[in-house]
Formats: sequence, structure tokens, C-alpha cells
Amino acid sequence: MLRINCPWCGPRDEIEFRCGGQSHIVRPSQDATDQDWTRYLFERENPRGIHRERWVHAAGCRRWFNIARDTATHRIAAIYRMDEGMPSIEPAGSVP
Repeated sequence: MLRINCPWCGPRDEIEFRCGGQSHIVRPSQDATDQDWTRYLFERENPRGIHRERWVHAAGCRRWFNIARDTATHRIAAIYRMDEGMPSIEPAGSVP
């Protein structure tokens, strides 16, 4: 089980949270093509490695935040609030 550090409540068990899918998706403009809207609504990244996701603390403060998580190891590389910028993440095993 993952331990997720809620930015407002502190460390909690994964069971208190719900994943809301990929984060940092930009909504197309109103004059976008049908193809642009299809990509926005239905196509999501599914990488092996670091993936940025939206999570909600459903059984706690009910606030949304972002997690950068490795999809292969489930290691959480960063947790940051929705109003914070996206932090840079060093790939696992890299030398700074």
C-alpha cells in the first residue's frame, strides 16, 4: 500500500485517496477541430516511468493535488498542490 503525503493533512494510506487521471491537460480553444477535442477528451498518456497524475483526498480534506509517480515502481517522486508549478523530476538512478 502506498503512503501518500497530502499537502494539507500529511501522510495517509492510499485507501483515503482517489486518482483522477493524468494532470496538466490543456483544454482546447472553442474553435478547435473535432480531432483536437477527441484528443483532449479521450487520449491520455500511459508511460512506463514518471507520470503526473491528479489525486483527491476523498476520505480527508477533499482537496485535489498532483503526484509525479513512477508507473513501474509506484515510487512517488513529487507531490505538489494544484496552484504550484510543476517541479522538475530527476529520473531514478540518474546522477545530478
